[in-house]
Amino acid sequence: MTAQPTSPAPETPAGQAAAETPEDHLVTTLHSLDLPEGTLDYTATAGTVVLREEPEGEEYGRGKAYAELFSVSYLAQNTGETQRPVVFAFNGGPGASTVWLHLGLLGPRRVDSGDAGAPAAPPHRLLDNHETILQVADLVVVDAMTTGYSRPAPGQKPARHHGLAEDRDLIAAFVVDWLTRHQRWTSPVHLAGESYGTTRASAVAARLMDRYYLAVAGIVLISPVLDFGTIVFSEGNDRPYLHYLPTYAAIAHAHGRHEERMLQDVVDEAEAFAEQEYPALLAAGLRLAPAQKQEAAARIGALVGVDPEWVERADLRIEHMAFLAELLRDRGLVTGRIDGRFTAPAGNGNAARMETDPSIDQLAPSYTAAINQYLGTELEFSSDVVYEIMSGRVHPWSYKDFENRSVEVASDLARLLRKSPHTRVLVSHGYHDAATPFHASEHVLAQLAIPQEDYEQRIRIEYYEAGHMMYCHEPSRLALSQHLREFVTGAGEEPEQD
Repeated sequence: MTAQPTSPAPETPAGQAAAETPEDHLVTTLHSLDLPEGTLDYTATAGTVVLREEPEGEEYGRGKAYAELFSVSYLAQNTGETQRPVVFAFNGGPGASTVWLHLGLLGPRRVDSGDAGAPAAPPHRLLDNHETILQVADLVVVDAMTTGYSRPAPGQKPARHHGLAEDRDLIAAFVVDWLTRHQRWTSPVHLAGESYGTTRASAVAARLMDRYYLAVAGIVLISPVLDFGTIVFSEGNDRPYLHYLPTYAAIAHAHGRHEERMLQDVVDEAEAFAEQEYPALLAAGLRLAPAQKQEAAARIGALVGVDPEWVERADLRIEHMAFLAELLRDRGLVTGRIDGRFTAPAGNGNAARMETDPSIDQLAPSYTAAINQYLGTELEFSSDVVYEIMSGRVHPWSYKDFENRSVEVASDLARLLRKSPHTRVLVSHGYHDAATPFHASEHVLAQLAIPQEDYEQRIRIEYYEAGHMMYCHEPSRLALSQHLREFVTGAGEEPEQD
């Protein structure tokens, strides 16, 4: 690989303070990836770009710098394609950098993170990703404000970007800026988000259409959350108890609580119960006779692999952090939230809730080591700030537009699909994901305010026998990578009828 020269920053005269106007800081390197089909040559441009905004009110003029966003752009070389698709990818949190999708799934290099029961030990290493999306599309991974190396411009406050609407507008502005800089406005644009990144992707896609009339070709929702009311446990809200139950059953299956049964059979039974009997049981409340409550607790306990008496004491309502502490209590273990296949010793065998998430604890070190080494050596980029893998500094995160109602972007997604007839959606669920349960996503997607034929023809839903970051599970990584390539290229779709 070869570093390409960049314009040097203007020299500052002695004794004069450095200019307050920030400059782009970009480094481009050349790379090759050996694939079974042949060699893929590509450039990687890593660094921060300065985003500017026009003055508000009646003052028109040059925009003022307000943010410096970090990204890595991968552009394939010598492909002969003039309108190659481009995928913009981001993770969520809020507060998560895009290291996870970058080095776990999409980029030309991937981290060897290990998996449940066998997390990678140091020294951590990077591997060539022969399944990279770069085979069929150019890729831009971008870090949201205060994650990665993204920071506000000098004199600006980071808090102005720490909120759903503010973050949405910032990422949308970045996409528009990138397409303009690279003269790629006629390329099919795809957005790929994970976790809160799916909230972001739906909101950004709608913003691009509403504000700029940019209709994205596709949206990839990996471990989605489109309506927080379906997953946030709060007083008087029974929806999360219903939607989490199939995930609890799947995690119980992963730990041997359903011996000699297929995972799909367990999930199907749990989903049927969650949709049919369970809502009526919770709605009955104090009208439920003691014998009926005991019977219900026995049924739920058998489904999710815990003591029925514990379920009964919980009033048939199992909160997810409590479940993850309870499921393997008899073995002295707690279960992962991001991925329920992971376990760790319990610090307190009587704790009501899990102390920490073993799945993040066991995966994050390999990603942290890999991204810092990769950016500094192979991509030759350096910065005077810390690369924030996961940052708590984004909080408090503002949802001011949702006062007295559930935070949701399902309406944004539905509006976009109604406005843009060619936009398609790929949804990826992990059965063992106790952060964004698959049944909640299924429910929200089925309630979108779109025609039924659009739901059936334009939304593709896939499932994987892993958790939130299903790509740490090798069979799931291979399957998801294949599904992504098919989605971006439109492979296997029926042609439109005249």
